[in-house]
Parts: sequence; structure tokens; C-alpha cells
Amino acid sequence: MRRHENIDEAGIERLLAAADTAFPAWAGLALAERGASLHRIAAVMRARREWLAGLMTAEMGKLRREALGEIEKSAAACEYYADHAADYLEDQPVRTEASKSYVRYEPIGCVLAVMPWNFPLWQVFRFLAPALMAGNVAVLKHATNVPRCADAIAEVLAEAGVPVGVFAVLHVDNEQTAAIIGDPRIKAVTLTGSERAGRSIAATAGKHLKKCVLELGGSDPFVVLDDADLDRVVPMAVLSRFGNAGQTCIAAKRFIVVEAIADAFVEKFVAATGKLSTGDPNAEGTGLAPMARGDLRDQLHQQVQASLALGAKPLVGCEPGQGETVYPASILDGVKPGMPAYHEELFGPVASVIRVKDEAEAIRVANDTAFGLGASVWTADKARGDAVARRIAAGACFVNAIVRSDVRLPFGGTKTSGFGRELAEHGIHEFMNIKTVYVD
Repeated sequence: MRRHENIDEAGIERLLAAADTAFPAWAGLALAERGASLHRIAAVMRARREWLAGLMTAEMGKLRREALGEIEKSAAACEYYADHAADYLEDQPVRTEASKSYVRYEPIGCVLAVMPWNFPLWQVFRFLAPALMAGNVAVLKHATNVPRCADAIAEVLAEAGVPVGVFAVLHVDNEQTAAIIGDPRIKAVTLTGSERAGRSIAATAGKHLKKCVLELGGSDPFVVLDDADLDRVVPMAVLSRFGNAGQTCIAAKRFIVVEAIADAFVEKFVAATGKLSTGDPNAEGTGLAPMARGDLRDQLHQQVQASLALGAKPLVGCEPGQGETVYPASILDGVKPGMPAYHEELFGPVASVIRVKDEAEAIRVANDTAFGLGASVWTADKARGDAVARRIAAGACFVNAIVRSDVRLPFGGTKTSGFGRELAEHGIHEFMNIKTVYVD
């Protein structure tokens, strides 16, 4: 893998100065002109999808078909905001005693994005598409194990004709990042990452009175009620838990199953999970990608071993595979309070099955977590599912569907899963000055 050296203070100054210079002109463009740039970005991504997919697979092990899907999703997000930003950003009249009063949305300047490796394109474009359409400029500090993906994003934007300074990549360490947050030319920060990273970024941003949006970890409940159609539910359970090698904040992690159907669910879940093959992520037949790094696999296995020592039962997998980053699709049954598999986020291909006596206990267990990112509820009765969804504390709850980020809907968490929202109208407004104008 090509090594990227951190840039020095002079390099940081050059990029921040370029962003500061570029902002007024970019913000001054008509929305249609910024939209045309985003449409070109989408076109370049699709034209270079094989190259981009190859980088993602090489750097973090993503299955090729999943990489291609991520590229398409990122391109579609650019097109969505290009086509809908005008509606989201138009002045909003408010009736008062004044002759005229309204809310106006104005860009704030340069936003620093600190992004993770698990979705090296989508995590960036989920922020970048609305930020650019809002008239902001951006600098990216990407995860250290996906440096070529970071540079590829800059290359795509340059090929699409985005002006110099509107977007730049900063290959920097955590200490340099903290200093960059304090730079007066940085107006806000967005982070997707761990709780530890979130606390650090939030503390630094707060010290400098900078707005921040945090999308942190999750231990999403997948609640299976006693009337659920298991033939439909189980394939979705496999997809939600084991996609991207389970390295997804909004993956289903805690499978909370009512006792009346728990045995039947587990039997089908084990059978389906056992069919997932590990192997070359470029091969079409590979069902489960390798994990991104060896240390991440080791940490996951430590959590599994600790849970087994406390009484959890290994139903399939639960032992490292051949190769530094290989961990098979695994299921733990009998997961209970006190176990890491109950309380902690297992960021890899391990499912935790928690058996409960009824719907009321399912809701209680779903909420018995420090996390609050996503949740899903599975039932034959949509009204029942809706009622349960309203009682689960999470940023999103899907009924009879797996949790996913959808550009049309706001995305974010509660509790230790973070704050603020990305996507939809809410996401584009996060990094804008929401100005009141009152004309008497």
C-alpha cells in the first residue's frame, strides 16, 4: 500500500488559505451552477467506477459489488441535492405583524469533515453533496487506512471542474486535526466515527465555539415479534448484520426475538449465515468481506471470547479464520446483560441473539443500551410495528425494513450515537446560518 506522509504546517496553511479564498466565489454562484457541478461529479464517479471500486477493495477490503453500489449511491446523492437544494434553501416566509418577515439560509464557509474508512466514498458524499450545494467549501481528514480513496475524491471533483479550493484533502494526524479545528477559517466540523473520537472532536469544537455534527457508533436492535414472517425476516437479518463484513454503524447487531418464535428464527438464521463464504472480495462468489484491519478482528474476537466466558453460546463461527483479517459470519445465542455482546458495539460479523418473553420486554431490551442510532421492528401487523417503533429511542426506526441511510430522510442518532442530522432538508441546514429577516 502506498504510504502517505502527513502534510506539514505550510501545506495545511496553503490548503486552508485556498479554501478561504474560494468560498466567496463558490457561495456567490447561482444554485443552478453549483448543481451543474454536482451533476458532473456524479457523471465522473460513474465513468470511473471500476477504478474507484478497486481502490475501496484494496484499502479496506470491501466486496467489489458493495463498492460499486456505494459509488452509485454517492453519485445519486450528488444528483439529488443538485435537483432539490433550491426547494430546501428558498426563503421561508413567516407571518408576523411586520410587513415582511422570513427565514433565510446562508452558507457559513469552510467545514472540516473527519470521516471513517468503512464507507470511504458514501460517508464523505453524504456530507459533501449538501455542503457544496449550500455554498460551503470543505476540507477532508479521512481515515488513515483509506488515503487513496480520499485523494480519489479530490481527483473526481477536479475532473468535474470544481474550482480549486472548494474541496481539499488533509493528510494529517489527530494533533494536527485539533489545531485545524481551532483555525478561524474553519467554521464547523462534522465527524462520523467512534464515541472516543466524538468526545474529542466535540470538546475541541466546543472550546472554539464551533458547530459540530457527530454520527457515532450504534448497537442497533433488530426486534422480531411473534407474528413475524421468518422466511422474509431471516434474509434481511443476514443482509443487515453481515453486509460490509458487519462493519457498519447501522447494522443490526442485537437480535431481540420473542421466545414464541425464537427457536424457529435461530434455526433459519444459523442455516442462512452458514452459507456465507469468506474469500477474495473481488470474486463474485464471496459472500462475506474480510475485516478492514487485523487489530479490528482481534478486538472483535476478544469481545466474543469474553461473552462466551460469561455464558453466551456459539452457534456458528466465533473463531478467527485463515488470514490476518478474516472472521467468519458468527452468531452468539443466549446473550444477556453483563456480556460485551449485550452492551458493546460489535463492529464486525457477529450477531447477538437476545431472547425475550414478549413485546414489552423486547422494547425494554431494545432501549437498554447507551446507543441510539437505528432500530428495526419485524411484524405482520404494520400498525403494531409503528406503535413499537415510536417507543424505541433511536434516531431512526424502520418497520419491516433494514435500517439504511436514505438521501430523502434525515440521518443521525441520539444518546451516545451522536447528535445533529445529515441528509434530506435537515442535513443541508446543519451548516448554514439560519437567518431571520424582519421588515417593518
